[in-house]
Amino acid sequence: MELQNAVVLVTGGNRGLGKAFVEEALTRGARKVYAAARDPRSVSTPGATALALDVTDPDSARRAAAGATDVTLVVNNAGVSARASLLTGVLDDIRREFETNFYGPIHVTRAFAPVLAANGGGHLLNVHSVLSWISQGTSYSATKAALWQATNAFRLELAPQGTGVTGLHVGYIDTDMTAGIDGPKVSAADVARQAYDGVEMGAFEVLADEVTRTVKRGLSADPAALYPQLV
Repeated sequence: MELQNAVVLVTGGNRGLGKAFVEEALTRGARKVYAAARDPRSVSTPGATALALDVTDPDSARRAAAGATDVTLVVNNAGVSARASLLTGVLDDIRREFETNFYGPIHVTRAFAPVLAANGGGHLLNVHSVLSWISQGTSYSATKAALWQATNAFRLELAPQGTGVTGLHVGYIDTDMTAGIDGPKVSAADVARQAYDGVEMGAFEVLADEVTRTVKRGLSADPAALYPQLV
């Protein structure tokens, strides 16, 4: 799939990584880029088409699909982080995370799968995290691990209609979500470039930084290799 002349939909396209996805798609010559957000008035990228979409609401996803029937690439980017403990955290906060990070991409993908099929198959890009593969002891990791498996399922189910599926895994990105976190961060623009490169190459996965690549290599090892605090 090529970004040139593609019609791209980015959830959470009003800020952070989502805004970078919108800008990079326009730079690569996308014919149209829908920047989807709960409040379309928050979309400020010149050249983008603002679209109302609450990923936690399946009716909202269906309305968005009915109004954007030309989409050929869906970027499931919208996400939240409560950083709640699974043992002691507020369950409503954890449910809200799952509604956005896990069920949200399911609602959007269900709504837009027929649109992608009607437009030749197209492509789906899901934003995971290195925390799909390693836990920090919070609910966020659980939501991203669940999304990783949903992406694997989508890849199998969408293949017959010609829809490619790419999963993006990355560590800390320099956005508002990580403003209070110390540690190495990659720029949102660089992550968007790598992700779209992967889409254009038909990659199943994009590992956007060295932290993610290191964790992926360690998945076959004993859990103590990834969690030295257990020793």
